[in-house]
Amino acid sequence: MSGADDRSLKALIAEAGLRLTPGEARRMLELLRRDPTRVEATIFDTMWSEHCSYKSSRWVLKQYLPTESPWVILGPGEDAGIVRLGTHDGVEYALVIAHESHNHPSQVVPVEGAATGIGGIVRDVACMGAEVVGVMDALRFGDPDGARGSTVREIVRGVVDGIWQYGDALGVPNLGGDVFFSPRYDENCLVNVVALGLVRFDRIVRSRVPEEARREPYVLILVGKPTDETGFGGAAFASAVLEESAEGQRGHVQVPDPFLKRVLLEANRAVLDWLHREGVVAGFKDLGAGGIACASSELAAAGGLGMDVDLDRVPAAREGYPSEVIACSETQERFALVVPERVADRVLQWYNVTFALPEVYDGARAAVVGRVRSDSRYRMLRGGLPVCDSPVEVITAGIEHRRPERPRPRGGAPEPLPPVHDHEALLRKLVGTPNLASREPIVRFYDTEVQGRMVIRAGEADASVMAPVPGSKLGCALTVDGNPWWVAADPYWGTAHVVCEALRNLVAVGAQPVALTDCLNFGNPEDPEVFGDFGRSVRGLGDAARALGPDGPGGPPIAIVSGNVSFYNEGSSGRSIEPSPIVAGLGVLDDWSVATTGALKRRGSVIVLSGARQDRLGASQLRHALLGKTDGSIPDLDFERERRRIYAALEAVRRGLALACHDIAEGGLAIAAFEMALGGYASQGIGLQIPISGIGDPPGMSSEARLYSEAPGFLFEVSKEKLTDFLALFERSGVDATMVGRTLEEPRFRLLDGGRPLVDLDLETLARIHAEALAPMVE
Repeated sequence: MSGADDRSLKALIAEAGLRLTPGEARRMLELLRRDPTRVEATIFDTMWSEHCSYKSSRWVLKQYLPTESPWVILGPGEDAGIVRLGTHDGVEYALVIAHESHNHPSQVVPVEGAATGIGGIVRDVACMGAEVVGVMDALRFGDPDGARGSTVREIVRGVVDGIWQYGDALGVPNLGGDVFFSPRYDENCLVNVVALGLVRFDRIVRSRVPEEARREPYVLILVGKPTDETGFGGAAFASAVLEESAEGQRGHVQVPDPFLKRVLLEANRAVLDWLHREGVVAGFKDLGAGGIACASSELAAAGGLGMDVDLDRVPAAREGYPSEVIACSETQERFALVVPERVADRVLQWYNVTFALPEVYDGARAAVVGRVRSDSRYRMLRGGLPVCDSPVEVITAGIEHRRPERPRPRGGAPEPLPPVHDHEALLRKLVGTPNLASREPIVRFYDTEVQGRMVIRAGEADASVMAPVPGSKLGCALTVDGNPWWVAADPYWGTAHVVCEALRNLVAVGAQPVALTDCLNFGNPEDPEVFGDFGRSVRGLGDAARALGPDGPGGPPIAIVSGNVSFYNEGSSGRSIEPSPIVAGLGVLDDWSVATTGALKRRGSVIVLSGARQDRLGASQLRHALLGKTDGSIPDLDFERERRRIYAALEAVRRGLALACHDIAEGGLAIAAFEMALGGYASQGIGLQIPISGIGDPPGMSSEARLYSEAPGFLFEVSKEKLTDFLALFERSGVDATMVGRTLEEPRFRLLDGGRPLVDLDLETLARIHAEALAPMVE
């Protein structure tokens, strides 16, 4: 490479099947001070991909995102973030959370792509020493009724199948998630996954070679499936625009085996428990993108030491694999463990004899494949000779690109909405649209009950709630949100709204927000408009996380503790996805029994609205339903006002002043009220009536804006006995709260304007439309 001009160098890179740019290749030559071996070139190609290096985004994330707070034990930088939960019987517990994407693989091979996404995120949490107690997914699909509708529906079915087939076999409950449909995902679906784990504070394991390795010999143990060629080049594949044909790309997607993973998780816990009892400090890391090369070099670099890895000792599915395949293949169901050499034989016995890995899967086992060095040299050996030899910091330091940014031009004045003459017909249409329909046809494929920890399951409330510590009142809540139409309309404020919605969902069930994670899905970062959207979105995320902490911008933020950036989400046509930041919110409860759902509980109670309706219907579900467009101005967001509203809602739920609480988001007040009346799994057949004539700011806004404005807010069900205390709480907080309706004896849904019924329908009819809309896509 060193003697080639740019044109020849580009051809040489392409011939080798690499995705490095000529400039990156020259930087590699500067760092190595010689031509690379093929293994080294492959390692740099992998480690410098967007997926691994964050070469375009890292500086933006560091500049704008808050990552520390009193709740945070470990922020971004290792395989997962760790947050305090609480103490039970004198033992301090923590929650481990990770958030990743598996977008390109799921578009190319939906079942395997989604399944290995779940598999990877579970490994991220497990290798921190945690028991995995839940997974959650945020899915984005194309238009199921559009020109590519048949392909979209096939991908929907495949992704859902992959998630349930892997998660259910693993014995980990699905905590729900989020689904959104838009034509911009026709060529590039999004599969974002979150995993949650529970760990004792004194049992946390780090993804690094321990300091003890400076005082005694440590070795590297590879555990799991035998290495094969599956997933080779996966990280680079995820860092490029998808090609039109899936042929030739399938080999980049890993092959899942949840049954082996389940045994591995049990074996890992047994080994880690034994090491803890013996007083042995270990390092643990999953093998994902970049395979052995990535995991071993990052373990070494994080500990400030080096490592020798012997590729001849790596268990392989067959003989004859090239060195670069053994080094960088992303074969699933593998972990890397660094332990003192004196306990290595006992660790191998745990895996290979006690848990009998070779009998669970042909060729699976634990094997010593490397040795920690006292210096910072990183070597890979084959046949006793180095095929990679470099300072470890050269391998892991990464590279940085400062991409140009350009604001995206905005269109002219949006087309006005046509008047609505039949509100009943409109409501029936909306509740049957893919973005507002019931998610039950998807959720019913998932096991939401396994492990027996669930308090509020997926679909029963704005967030799922569990009691993670057996015998304890400690609880936690998890939600995931993202509205790509809002972010496309305004990247900064649209993303801030996403954060606000995640926090509303947590407090609606009575959980104190303690942390956020993000998965930032965008198009090609080499496009200045795409990177401009990205930068503004990250700023909105960071500003909202700081402003919406309990004490406002002067106090601790809601820290971002884990996340992922996924670029190049566009198809061969050149059309990228909508900018799609997806935010997960994690909350804790001192007593999980105070948690409530959004389902109506009592006849004759009062419905209270907090959050003025706004005459801004841009990027709304209503606008899309009436015009097929998603342009226009989104609602205003006042950070301080919303902060006060969020924590007033939290206090109301925790004090038992609200029978039910539901946030207002997509579809506005009308859809929020309908979902409360519907009741999810907890339906009581209670009706609801809301007169809308007094709702709105300014007075005189249209019925459509009052009903379907997606301005932030809450609907509460409050008993008459506690109404005075409820309203007094909001008044003290300086937040609006207005009685807007009541529950009914009969199961009807009524929306009135000046005494005139706009909607008067029986709930059973609406529920049937709502429940059946998504069923054909997954059956």
